[in-house]
Amino acid sequence: MADEKQMSIEVKPEVAKGSYSNLAIITHSHSEFIIDFASMLPGLPKPEVNNRIIMTPEHAKRLFLALQDNISKYENSNGPISLGEPKATYPMGGFGGGAKS
Repeated sequence: MADEKQMSIEVKPEVAKGSYSNLAIITHSHSEFIIDFASMLPGLPKPEVNNRIIMTPEHAKRLFLALQDNISKYENSNGPISLGEPKATYPMGGFGGGAKS
């Protein structure tokens, strides 16, 4: 995006290691988007939410555009990302949703 500014950020070691997610549940209201990141693993009775991100609609759209741009760059370098067959009954194979809260 042309209007982006460079900024310096600090990532603490405990945050830098990240956490694994293979499921995202997205809900929204008029004023916010809520994204729950979860792990659905064999042997566990149900997915466990690891992180919840709450953002304004404007920031959610900026995230969408940034992901779209980065996926395009990734596919240009590495080839298309195959979605394969959905393995669960969640919308878009686990990532997506659009349910309204």
